[in-house]
Amino acid sequence: MALVVVVAGTYLGYQQFADNSCTGSVNLTVAASPEIKPAVEQVAAQWSQAGTGVDGTCVSVAVEAVNSATIAGAVSRDHSVTLVGLDKAPDAVQVPDVWIPDSSTWLMRLQTEAAGFLPSAVSSVAQSPLVLAAPEPIAERMGWPNKKIGWTDLLGNFSSDEPLSVGIMNPTMDSSGLSSLLAISQSVGTASAEANQAKTRALTVLANNKYNLRDELLAKFPKSEGDLGATDAVSIAPVSEEDVVAYNAQRPGVPLAAMYLDPSPPPLDYPYTIMPQVVDQQKSAAAKALLGQLSAGGGKDALAAVGLRSPDGTYGASFAAPMGAPQASPAVANPADKAASGGTAAAAETGAALSAVVGSWIAITTPGRALTIFDTSGSMRDPVPTAGNKTRAQVTQAAARTGLGLFSDKWSVGVWRFSTSENGGLPYRELVPIKSLSTSRSELQASIDDLTPKQNGGTGLYDSLLAGYKHVKKGWTKNKINSVILFTDGKNEFSDGLSDDQFLSQFEKEVDPTKPIRVILIGIGDGVSESELKAIQNVDEKNVGVFIAKDPTKITTIFAQAIGSRTGVK
Repeated sequence: MALVVVVAGTYLGYQQFADNSCTGSVNLTVAASPEIKPAVEQVAAQWSQAGTGVDGTCVSVAVEAVNSATIAGAVSRDHSVTLVGLDKAPDAVQVPDVWIPDSSTWLMRLQTEAAGFLPSAVSSVAQSPLVLAAPEPIAERMGWPNKKIGWTDLLGNFSSDEPLSVGIMNPTMDSSGLSSLLAISQSVGTASAEANQAKTRALTVLANNKYNLRDELLAKFPKSEGDLGATDAVSIAPVSEEDVVAYNAQRPGVPLAAMYLDPSPPPLDYPYTIMPQVVDQQKSAAAKALLGQLSAGGGKDALAAVGLRSPDGTYGASFAAPMGAPQASPAVANPADKAASGGTAAAAETGAALSAVVGSWIAITTPGRALTIFDTSGSMRDPVPTAGNKTRAQVTQAAARTGLGLFSDKWSVGVWRFSTSENGGLPYRELVPIKSLSTSRSELQASIDDLTPKQNGGTGLYDSLLAGYKHVKKGWTKNKINSVILFTDGKNEFSDGLSDDQFLSQFEKEVDPTKPIRVILIGIGDGVSESELKAIQNVDEKNVGVFIAKDPTKITTIFAQAIGSRTGVK
């Protein structure tokens, strides 16, 4: 029995063992986040030296360091879906047998978009807490290491007379950035206009200092005490504990302090993921055997050497703990168990919550054009028990006011209303043409008051959506998100308008792959025809998303989720 560890794609080692007592052979490819790759290789090498193998089978393990975003792009490419803000990987990037990204947030985002992405096994093999990193002199001014630091300290900085320069990783491409935004959103809440304004202010500031690569962000920290006040330097940033350990290992002129947050946000949890294409029993057994080795005692020491903790939050003897580091951080739940655990962290880290965070970020950082079309049919007068019996229209109007506040001045937005006979024989009417929010935000906010339901009005959904789509297509603008956002609480009810078949046929003819238009269909309440909306989605699955707010009071959250997702309901 033998196991051969292969590095950098060479199988020479395996060939030398081919004539040994092997009854079979398996090649196992592993793509690991760069910081954990050395630990995985070390454990595999120790397994090789032990010569245990897998039931007489020689296993060749090829470990490659690959950025998590790159493999996520390859998975989305192979499933013909898109993760908002992330490019698909080139064809040369192949999906491995085993993937160890830095966070299970990648798996959640992928599963939100690709229902067919079902790994056969997922188990955390390491963790790294999320911390606020700052040069030690700056951290000391903030009270480190004696004072407990929370997200409110970071948020308070944004409204300070002399704010610190805060950097962040692009949350659409990096899990530490995404987890940071999720934690900020939770600390601020969404219960009031003031809370949403605070979140928007925070995102706006962060968007001006975002980075796509961690090395780029870390390089912006001051190299000497003389650089502490430099205008182009980063003073504080949410990163992983491992990032701080690796940075300080280079003995910089100004070491970084790791400020541990209270309450502690979910850490990077390094899920060992056996990918769906692994169906061969021998290969599956080899993948599970390697997982067993990583989870054994030797794995803890290998992780410590690269600045990572075990999933239970403890660390091995060679771990270079930053000052003030807890001996044990909160243990992580295995990603496969999170949905069933019922805890606060589990509830927060769902695909929907992550999509909402991404949506808020996109609305702030990416320029776009959006036509919003609101249902003003008679049924929008129906009361919503969960909102103190306010009408559906009133709840939707409140959500629209909040939703408009999510968009930065880089966006242009227009408002239509639709029912029946809104403009002569037409079921829709323009309230505000598509205008830049930099000059027309007040006008757009005021137009929301005109979304009162029409007594006994029907629902001219098909005609209104088709007209809106054509309108956006006519003014389609390159390098912007061009979109139609439609809210409805019912089904198409317009006897003088298009039938199902007529609409779907005409809509399909209008779709132009060279001019993609994002269509977001938000169903309100339990009377919406989900089948009608799904039929529309089926015409252009890459760009049409369907989202159902069974409880209309959840519209605001679902609206942000819709911007950050591509598909919606499955």
